[in-house]
Amino acid sequence: MMTVACVKLGIAHPIVQAPMQGAVGPKLAAAVSNAGALGMLAPWADEIDELRQQIRETQALTSKPFGVNLNPLFNQEEYLDACLQEGVSIISFFWQDPGALVTRAKAKDATVLYTAASAQSAQNAVCNGVDVIVAQGWEAGGHVRGTVATMPLVPAIVDAVSPVPVIAAGGIADGRGLAAALALGASAAWIGTRFLASEESGAHPNYVDLLLEATEESTFYSEDLYPIGWSDAPHRVLQNTTAADWQAAGRPPIGKRPREGEVVANSKVLGPVVRYQSDTPAWDMEGNIEAMALYAGQGVGLVKKRQPAGDIVREISKEAKQILKHLAQ
Repeated sequence: MMTVACVKLGIAHPIVQAPMQGAVGPKLAAAVSNAGALGMLAPWADEIDELRQQIRETQALTSKPFGVNLNPLFNQEEYLDACLQEGVSIISFFWQDPGALVTRAKAKDATVLYTAASAQSAQNAVCNGVDVIVAQGWEAGGHVRGTVATMPLVPAIVDAVSPVPVIAAGGIADGRGLAAALALGASAAWIGTRFLASEESGAHPNYVDLLLEATEESTFYSEDLYPIGWSDAPHRVLQNTTAADWQAAGRPPIGKRPREGEVVANSKVLGPVVRYQSDTPAWDMEGNIEAMALYAGQGVGLVKKRQPAGDIVREISKEAKQILKHLAQ
């Protein structure tokens, strides 16, 4: 299933593993890349030395292409320079207009992706030199930039930026979703929640258990449920006790929330994690994982089991091929 995005990114399957900051590391990114899709790292909140180490570990695990996601909302100039110095050839930008960072990346022959939530923002990014657009629908898990669903957003962006390849994101978790994305004009699918349940995922086991128990109705979109660490950043998460208490209290702002300031977990890396903190429940945390920010997209109901990341790639690709072949008959 070779598409324009596959050719541009140097991959065999039109699948990109979403860069889920806090839950993705070299093992997962390399496993996805080794299976012929595109693995992504998301170390933009780590120290520079840690970013470099993650890149080097991934390079030691795979000779295939992989990318690094950066968030220009946070000062990323030094991070971009480190990525390029380490030989990263695919850079993904998310949340804020990357501006001059695109020029700096392309000056080093990097392929640049940008996550857009509207046709206009996608057009602006292409005019700025971006090579591939990721169209993120409202169904997506984690931090969500826009309010338009994947189904209407993808063709709108495809029409706006053609012939620039578009990757569909939001609510895609199996081959049916990939086939639908391709039918809408996208060249690949951007998949996050399904890879959280991979064996190589850095997500906490209790978090994964909750994902596997969830249905398509289990997620919750909020503009500010978890603002500590990243404010003014709408997000989609699983319903949990933190969300229920906050909703029952009338959704009050920070400073007036139930059990605000309560330490719910501890991390070897981050230290104490308090209620309403934006950090992802990672494998090294101990405590009340259920009370944390359990990021998940509306496709979570399709995630039924833990699997090796390579098997996820192959299963999704095979299912999409079978569907497309059947539809062509």
